[in-house]
Amino acid sequence: MLDTHGRKYVNPLINSVAGFLLNIGFTPNSVTLIAFALGITSSIFIYFDLPLVAICTLWISGFLDAVDGAMARKKGITTAMGTLMDITFDRMVEMGIVLALAIKFPKDILHLLILTMCILISMTLFLTVAALTEKKGMKSFYYQAGFAERTEGFIMFSLMIISPNNLEFITDIFSLAVIITAFQRFLEAKRILK
Repeated sequence: MLDTHGRKYVNPLINSVAGFLLNIGFTPNSVTLIAFALGITSSIFIYFDLPLVAICTLWISGFLDAVDGAMARKKGITTAMGTLMDITFDRMVEMGIVLALAIKFPKDILHLLILTMCILISMTLFLTVAALTEKKGMKSFYYQAGFAERTEGFIMFSLMIISPNNLEFITDIFSLAVIITAFQRFLEAKRILK
């Protein structure tokens, strides 16, 4: 929801950084790899009890994840491989955070497993609809907006990281938001995939 409705407010910053990185020789794929490395590093910081550093690296990773796409569009070089890397690395970063939290807080592992299942269901719907529809948007595939998009996910992950005493509750709220999104995407798919 925030990605869909708030992107216009951060686009000037994203485009400015994209232009700067292109000017100094970075490619969209190199920025994708840097964003991925930072996102995975976030999981390591969780494990070593550095929650604020973990949150900062997570958000920088997410910002660069938006910048790489803006770079590709500026250069007119959006590729299927870039899209594949982007989507795959996003999920790996998310699962890295869930895994790090599960290792640190094993008493909450069932709740984290349920969250993982909810993300899997929602992403399956998202990717299947993207593959089956001919609609295109700003991205190289059909992007189904939803109640819980990447920014909401980062907010929830940040709360999970910073407040481990409330991890079970926050994780359950996150799972509910993701399932609402999955249901919303299913209803939209039913409407557009006739």
